[in-house]
Amino acid sequence: MGEEIKVIVFGLANEEYGIEVEKVRTIERMIPITRVPKTPAFIKGVINLRGVVLPVIDLRGRFNLAETEQTESSRIIIVAVNDLEVGFIVDTANDVIDIDTDTIDSPPEVVGGIKAKYLHGVAKIGDNRLLIMLNLAEVLNKNEIIQLEHLED
Repeated sequence: MGEEIKVIVFGLANEEYGIEVEKVRTIERMIPITRVPKTPAFIKGVINLRGVVLPVIDLRGRFNLAETEQTESSRIIIVAVNDLEVGFIVDTANDVIDIDTDTIDSPPEVVGGIKAKYLHGVAKIGDNRLLIMLNLAEVLNKNEIIQLEHLED
């Protein structure tokens, strides 16, 4: 048995993804997003969350998935990566589960059209459920993090 980690499960384009709980600050309902000029299309803009301005990324756009209208179940997951807090727009944020690290396999080269570099691995849960574990450091690569840090200035 490996160690157990707690993971927030969220949905994106009919797939389930996971982010380790300790990297997640909060999960918020959709709030108005202010567009920022001259940013990549997947950076939707910034939000004012309880007095803190945070950049927001549409994970569908980041992973080159078809964009859809936001719904009642759309959420913004606030994560912390390298001392930077960022919001990720996801289709749903389902639950928190425990995963044995031994059940996480290396990611295949492409999972659902998402490049393997964005993935930490794929966790097998039960008999027929797979959870795609995100590599947050790659989802926000260094150049984009630098760009996002300037958004906060």
